[in-house]
Formats: sequence, C-alpha cells, structure tokens
Amino acid sequence: MDLSLSPTQVQLKSSATEFLTAELPKERVREIDESPTGFDADLWRKMVDLGWTGMAIPEAYGGVGLTNTDFGVVAETLGYYASGSPLLDSAVLSANAILEAGSEAQKKEFLTAIANGQQIFTTAITEPEYGWGPSFIKMGAAHSGRHYVLNGTKLFIPWAHVADQIIVAARTSEGATPEEGISLFVVDKNAKGVSTRLMQGFIGDKVCEVNFNNVEVPASHMLGTAGHAWPALERSMDKATAILSTYMAGGAWKAYEMCRDYSQVRIAFGMPIGTFQYVQGNVIIALTESDACKWTAYEALWMLDTDRKETQIGVSTAKAVASDSFWKACDASHDVHGGIGIDITFGLTHYTKRARTFQHYLGDARYHRARMARLMEL
Repeated sequence: MDLSLSPTQVQLKSSATEFLTAELPKERVREIDESPTGFDADLWRKMVDLGWTGMAIPEAYGGVGLTNTDFGVVAETLGYYASGSPLLDSAVLSANAILEAGSEAQKKEFLTAIANGQQIFTTAITEPEYGWGPSFIKMGAAHSGRHYVLNGTKLFIPWAHVADQIIVAARTSEGATPEEGISLFVVDKNAKGVSTRLMQGFIGDKVCEVNFNNVEVPASHMLGTAGHAWPALERSMDKATAILSTYMAGGAWKAYEMCRDYSQVRIAFGMPIGTFQYVQGNVIIALTESDACKWTAYEALWMLDTDRKETQIGVSTAKAVASDSFWKACDASHDVHGGIGIDITFGLTHYTKRARTFQHYLGDARYHRARMARLMEL
C-alpha cells in the first residue's frame, strides 16, 4: 500500500490550495457561514469551472473520471479551509447513487447535469428517529398508477434549501430484512408537496428538514428496481464517507497548526506557553488525532480504488476515527488558545462547529464501530 500522492494528485492539491487561499480567507468563511443560506453561488460556479463537480463522474456522462483518492485530495484541502459547499452531497453521494442504481438514460440526464453544475443534488436518508442503517428508513412511497406518492419527513438533509433535485430513500414495501423494500427516487425540490426548512444551531454545512406531503413522483424517476436500492445506496455512502473523512482530516490538521503556532507566540511568565507540559500535551493530542484521521481516510480511499475485500471495514474504520479525531483536535486547540479561541473572528470555531456536525453525518463513531463488528462477524 503506497499512500504517497501521484503527480496528478500533487497538481490537484496545489491548484486547490492556490484557489482556496485566494477565495476563502477566514473572514470570507465567516461571511458565508453567517449568510441566510450559507451558500456562495459565485464560489460554487468557480468550483464547477475547475471541474470539481465532475471528478467522480465518468467521462461518458460529462465528468472527468478521476479516482476516489483524487477527490479525497481536494476534499482534504476544502476541509483545511473550512469550505462549505454541496460538493460532497451532489458530486459524490448523489452522483454515485445514480451511478450505482440508475438506468443508462438516468445517468446521462442526471450525471451530466451534476458534472456541468447545471443542477445541485442532495440525498435524503435520515428521518426524525435518526440513524444511518436501513432499519431507520421508514418513510413510505405508495405505488399509484404511473407514479409513486411520497409522504413523510427527512431530517438533517444537507443543502436541501439550495438543491434542485433530492434523491429520497423511501420504503415501497416491507421486506424480510431491513435492507429489503428500500427504493430511491429523484424528486424535484420544487415539486408540489415538497417543503424545506433550514435548521438552526451550531452547525457547519447547512442542513434542512424536508417534508413530503402527497408528493407524486413519476415511476421513471425511481433509480433501479423497486425495493432493492439499499446495496447501491450503501456503496454510495461508503465512497462519500471516505471522502468526508479526508475533509475532516484537513480540518483537524488546521486545528493542530493553529494550536502549535499559537503555543509558540503566546508569552506567559516570560516564556512561550509551548514550553509548559500541559500545553505540549494538547498540541501533541491535536497532532496525533489529525494524523490518525488522515491516514485511515486515505487507506479507505485506497481500498475503494483497488476494490479490496475488506473495503467496508476500512471505510468504517476511517469514519469511526474521523468522527472522534476531528473534534478532539479542535478541543485540544481550544485548550491551548483559551478565551481567544471562542472569538468567532479568530477562526477556530469554523472548524469546531464542522467537527461537531460531521461527527454524526454518514454515521458517528458508535455506528461505524458497530458496523465494523458486524462485518467482522464478531
């Protein structure tokens, strides 16, 4: 296993760093986060122009056809700069759900729209009971002639307020196992009966409550076969989870750099606070947590790209580590900074709130440890 960057990946990292350094100083991150939508349309268009929305999409459907690791390199840089955008949800999770489950016609229609930035997609999985396993998907979709009628609520759905299309996981039947009976539908966000509410709180990327009230969806907008969508959705989630973990690694590394640098310049009792054992301990915690997050994430991406037998275990390992490591690195950095760390103009809280949000997204550490145990047949 060689986790060193290829020449293509070095170039991707360099161009992403140059772009984000210019576009996302910490003041701009705060402005975007505090805006009503949390979405910068101009920044998004520039990401589209860079080809980022097509990285995970094959060339046959208008994309670039890069590897998961290639995308992870860009995601790590996005995390380092605390960039908020629908890139993961549209160009990775939703795009892969279409790739895994969609017909050829659906791939040509929807993937091309994602790749060229014509439309933003998001995927609605979680519900008020909240969980990432198949047993938590309970929203119903009833077959009615040439349509399916969707009723129910999806909760904590990223970027639904700016999305054009929502891929909805719903039950079209009850199966012998929780995995059976789940279907995927592409729903127009502006369809009659669909409503979104932006949720408030100490949140990184914006999330929504999405309600479906007798929403009619053409049967042609079902991805794959009725009742058999879970395997495709799970594979899509694995790819998105590994790439999210690299984003979190980038954020954790920035939190480490901030506490390391501050410990070297903050003077107390006539000396840098980095000479004090307690401070040193926190700097080391931030370093080791961010390192663990990075390398388990890149190992998971390598496993996905090389189709390893234990890829699912590798992905869950990465997210179990990332879910804990990101917030631990941020907490250690806050311990070093003291009061200035909670000043929203300072910049550390950009990472703290993302650590606390992404800790749960696509499954928290507890969920992924339980999944690992199940996959290992323990």
